[in-house]
Amino acid sequence: MRLHIINGPNLNNIGRREPNIYGNISFSDYLHELKNIFDKFEISYSNSHFESDLVDLIHQSDGKFDGIILNAGAYSHTSVAIRDAVAAIKVPVVLVHISNVYAREPFRNRNMIAPVCEGIITGFGLKSYEIAIKSFVE
Repeated sequence: MRLHIINGPNLNNIGRREPNIYGNISFSDYLHELKNIFDKFEISYSNSHFESDLVDLIHQSDGKFDGIILNAGAYSHTSVAIRDAVAAIKVPVVLVHISNVYAREPFRNRNMIAPVCEGIITGFGLKSYEIAIKSFVE
């Protein structure tokens, strides 16, 4: 199975950014762990702070991967363009949030992208990515 993890803005700072919310492990270290856990999978990773790049990455993943794990970060609450990109492709997308966005600021309660995804996993820290990968198998 080939999966593409796509992370949005500020997620490159995991491990340093608000460790009380996002933890102390960098995403690159965690990605290494994920690849060891799921060694039978081909896991690709991309990160961008730019909405247009995320749209391009989603479009380019269609047909190349069996699934996308998307953490659009703050764009989840604002981006019609990313929502439309997800809706336009055939490959299933699981939306991930490290923190429980519904227990945070009220503006995070609105999720533009979730309705066009296969599912959403939120609030389990970095383990959210592992749960998302398992969702493609089970």
